[in-house]
Amino acid sequence: MKGILFLLKLLLKIAVAPVILVLTLFVWLCAGLVYVSGLVLGLVSMVLGLLGVAVLITYSPQNGIILLVLAFLVSPYGLPLAAIWLLGKVQDLKFAIQDLIYG
Repeated sequence: MKGILFLLKLLLKIAVAPVILVLTLFVWLCAGLVYVSGLVLGLVSMVLGLLGVAVLITYSPQNGIILLVLAFLVSPYGLPLAAIWLLGKVQDLKFAIQDLIYG
C-alpha cells in the first residue's frame, strides 16, 4: 500500500511539473513586458501630463482634466501597477501549487 501511494505522488509531481514550468515562463515573460511597457508608458505619461496642463490652462478645463486622467492611467501608478499586481497573483498561484504538490 505504501508503494502505491508513493507511485501516485510521483505521478502527480510529474504531471504538475509542466504546469509549474509554463507558469514560471509566463511570469518571466510578463515581467519583461511590464518593465519595457512601463518605460515607454512613463514617457507617454509625461507628454500627456504636460499637454494636459497646457490644455487645462489655455483651452478647455474639461479636455485638460481628461488628458490628465489619461496621463495618470498610463503612468507607472496606473495600468502598469495593476498589471504588476495581477502578475503577483499568478506567481502566488504558482507558489501555492508548488507548496501543495512538492511540500
